[in-house]
Amino acid sequence: MKRFAVCGVSKRAVGMFIKPMLETFSETSELVGMLDPDVKRFALCKEDFPQIAHVQEYDESQFHNMVKDTKPDVIIVTGRDDTHVKYIILALEYGLDVMTEKPMATTAADCQRIMDAEAKSKGRVTVTFNYRYSPFHTKIKEMILEGKIGRITSVDLNWYIDTYHGSSYFQRWNRMRKFSGGLSIHKSSHHFDLVNWWLDQTPEEVFAFGARNYYGEESVHNPEKKDGRVCATCDVKHSCSYYSRWNSRSNSFTVQDDHIESDKGRNESYTNYRSDQCIFDSEIEIEDTYTATVRYNQGALLSYSINFSLPYEGYSLAINGTEGRIETKEIHAPSRVPFPFDEQTIDYYPLFGSKEIIHVVKRDGGHGGGDPVIQEDLFMGPDPARPYEILSGSRDGSYAVATGEAIWRSVKEKKPIHINELLEKTSTKV
Repeated sequence: MKRFAVCGVSKRAVGMFIKPMLETFSETSELVGMLDPDVKRFALCKEDFPQIAHVQEYDESQFHNMVKDTKPDVIIVTGRDDTHVKYIILALEYGLDVMTEKPMATTAADCQRIMDAEAKSKGRVTVTFNYRYSPFHTKIKEMILEGKIGRITSVDLNWYIDTYHGSSYFQRWNRMRKFSGGLSIHKSSHHFDLVNWWLDQTPEEVFAFGARNYYGEESVHNPEKKDGRVCATCDVKHSCSYYSRWNSRSNSFTVQDDHIESDKGRNESYTNYRSDQCIFDSEIEIEDTYTATVRYNQGALLSYSINFSLPYEGYSLAINGTEGRIETKEIHAPSRVPFPFDEQTIDYYPLFGSKEIIHVVKRDGGHGGGDPVIQEDLFMGPDPARPYEILSGSRDGSYAVATGEAIWRSVKEKKPIHINELLEKTSTKV
C-alpha cells in the first residue's frame, strides 16, 4: 500500500488524484494527509468523500508535521502554481517522490532549483502532463517513432481557447503573473511539453510577439471602466458580451467545462477566492495572445500561436518531416460550438505518395481520454507493454516552463531569448 499526501486541495487535486485514488486504486493507494491554507477545502472534500473523514489536515506551514505524522511515500502537489516549488523541494529534501500538476513551477529559475534538489535526493519528480495520453497524441508519437515522416523539420501548432474558457483565466488568480507565470506558462507549457515529447528534441531559442487584446480595462468589450466588480453583483453584466454569451438573465442554463468549477456557489464558498472577478480590471497584467517561433537543438522549428478569446476551442496541428507530413484538427467542448464540425482524424501525407486518413480509437475521460490512462501509470506504474516513455520528469517540466517564460520575456524585451540562460539563473528564494 502506497501512502499519499496532498499539498493543495484544489479541484484538480480532487478530480485528478483523490477521487481515482479512492474509487479505482484503493487497493494499492491510501490518502493519509491533506495540506491547504483554507480549512473550508478540507470540509468540502470530505463532504464529497466521507470515507476520508479520518484523514489528517494541515495548514500550509505544517508540511514537516504532516510528513512526521503521516509518513507518506508520495507528495501530490496541486495548489496554486506559485506554491509548487516550495512543496516539491521540501518533499525532495525528505527523499520523497513527488507528483505535481503542470506547470511544475512558474519560473525557469525555480525549475532549476527543483532539478538541483532532485539530483541530491532519492525522491523523483513526475509532472502530470496528461495531454501526452490523448489517443490522438499517442498515435502521432507512434507514427513519428515508426519513421512515417522521417526527420522532423518543422511544426505548426495553433491553439484556440473560446470566450468561455479563455475569460475564466482572467476572472481568477491566473491573471497575475506572480501567481501563474502568465498563460504562456500556466496553459502553454502543456503544449510545449507535447511538442518536445513528439520531437524528442530540446528547445534552445525563442522569439515571440504577444499582446493583451481582449481583457483588461482597455478592452473594446468593457462596458464601463471600473475596478473591483464581480459578476454576481455587477450592475452592467448584461451589457458584457462575455457574460451574456454564457449566462441567461434568469440563470436558467449552465455551461460545463473540465477546467472550471461548475458549482459557482460551492466555489465561492472557499476563503478569499472568487472565480467571477471582472475580466476588465486594471490589475490584469498578462497577455491573451501570442505567436512564437522556437528553435530546437536538432534543427526542428516550431511555429506556435495561442489566443484566449475565440468563438470556438481546439487546435490545428501540422508536423513536417523529410519523408512526409501529419495533420490533425480538434474541436474541444462540442457543447459550446455553435456550428457543425468534422470528426477528428489524423491525415498522413507521404512526401511522394497517397494521402492516408487515420481514424483513432477514442476513449472516455477528461483531456480527450488521457486522464484515466495517466492515472493508471501514476497509481499502478508505467504500462510495461508500452514501447516508449510517456510519463514526464523534472527536466520535461523545466523545459516546458522555460519555453513559456522565454515567450513572455521575448514579448517584453523585444529580442530572442535563450532558454538555457533562463534555467541557469537559479533563484535564491527560500
